[in-house]
Amino acid sequence: MSKNPVQAALAALAACAEACDRCAASCLREDDPAPMARCIAIDMDCAALCHLLAGMVARDSEFLGSAAVLCAMLCRVCAAECQQFEMDHCQACAKACEKCAAACDALKPGSP
Repeated sequence: MSKNPVQAALAALAACAEACDRCAASCLREDDPAPMARCIAIDMDCAALCHLLAGMVARDSEFLGSAAVLCAMLCRVCAAECQQFEMDHCQACAKACEKCAAACDALKPGSP
């Protein structure tokens, strides 16, 4: 049985926020985190937005569609940034972000 778009989005948002938080923390523990400064910043923004959107989903916010558009975009940017680094935590984050972006797409206005 497949989840409905709201259940799928909530699960993807939680997984993405966790992966982004873990990635940012792991990047900061690397020997030289300076090259990953943008990755870390985007991870933090993405995690925060995923948490915010999850609350909006739970409240059935009237602004849900617009927020989902922004979250999908940021998840894709985060995925692309993380894909540049070969560390496992970056690759896991990229995958979670891609899955979350797809789940956010299903919440956009006009989605089935």
